[in-house]
Amino acid sequence: MIKSIPIRIFELIIQGDRLTSSDYEFLINKSRDNNDCRWALDMDASDINIFNEIVDQRSQVLRSIYPKISQVLATHNIQINPPSAILPMLWHYWLPLAQSLASQQEKIGRTFIQGLLGGQGTGKTTLGIVLNVLLRHLGKTFLSISLDDLYKTYADRQKLQNRCPDLIWRGPPSTHDVELGIQVLQQLRDRPLDSSHPIEIPRFDKSLHNGAGDRTDPEISYDADIVLFEGWFVGMRPLPTSAFSNFVPPILSERDRDFALECNANLHNYLPLWEYLDRLILLVPEDYTYSLDWRIEAEHKLIAAGKSGMNDQEITQFVEYFWRALHPELFIPSMINLANGDAPADLVVEISRSHLPTKIDVRKVFNPKN
Repeated sequence: MIKSIPIRIFELIIQGDRLTSSDYEFLINKSRDNNDCRWALDMDASDINIFNEIVDQRSQVLRSIYPKISQVLATHNIQINPPSAILPMLWHYWLPLAQSLASQQEKIGRTFIQGLLGGQGTGKTTLGIVLNVLLRHLGKTFLSISLDDLYKTYADRQKLQNRCPDLIWRGPPSTHDVELGIQVLQQLRDRPLDSSHPIEIPRFDKSLHNGAGDRTDPEISYDADIVLFEGWFVGMRPLPTSAFSNFVPPILSERDRDFALECNANLHNYLPLWEYLDRLILLVPEDYTYSLDWRIEAEHKLIAAGKSGMNDQEITQFVEYFWRALHPELFIPSMINLANGDAPADLVVEISRSHLPTKIDVRKVFNPKN
């Protein structure tokens, strides 16, 4: 976890106690050293006096919102370990991001669509829940949509699987209704902020058809200042075919490579959908293989709770299926490489084995789209 400010200072803030002059000066100096204040409010780093204002403002929000955040996380059975890590995450990560989104949405003057790429265990769900609370506190309405909500119907995916037997499970490129996604994001983007025009938001129930899943009744959105569009390959761009010249486990055969190449080619169909993203955040594990460990842990918890789950061998086959489709070692570097002028990531958050962020890296300055 990001550690730069002692927990005792955060505890003094949320308790409403007055900070000593040395503690307050410590916060000011850390704000100058770290970039979270700068990217949160697009501030002029040369204006030293503004750091006092930022620290005062963030302290006030932290004090007022911490009880609500703790309550919401508990309601959703989301555990942060250690629990005290919630405080630095709010200060360095969640709150600056919410402030940044609110600021950028006001600049753009319409619904702001924030893309979020991350696999299981990287904190997508938690981030969406926390942003909902923080943005409403900042006076903004919020809507979260998953790439999963855009899956093709069960009937259409059955036809697709008959044509492409290697598509064992839903998830890879080609299993989503891209046109539906474009339609929804365009409607959300173009709806006037002062309008309550209803928009149908597709939703997907993974429990239907014995776990194969299917569309369910849509949710009706009447307003949304900020939309979080998240998924395991949101914003991902196709690679040149030369990137697949060498075998990268679990891509170990010509059939595996053909499947990877087909998934890569299908990514081209998603590019018009990515054009509706105003910014893109990447949640990147320090080691991509953590996703297998996290999935095993999640399934073990399901089984311990008396629910059905996969055994370890089945989990490994499941996770490796997605690695064959869009291998992290091949695709993620092109998303974040600063030497690549077209790298789409605006903000990169490294995630540790314990699911906590260890580094937040701003890659681009926000330039509003029309």
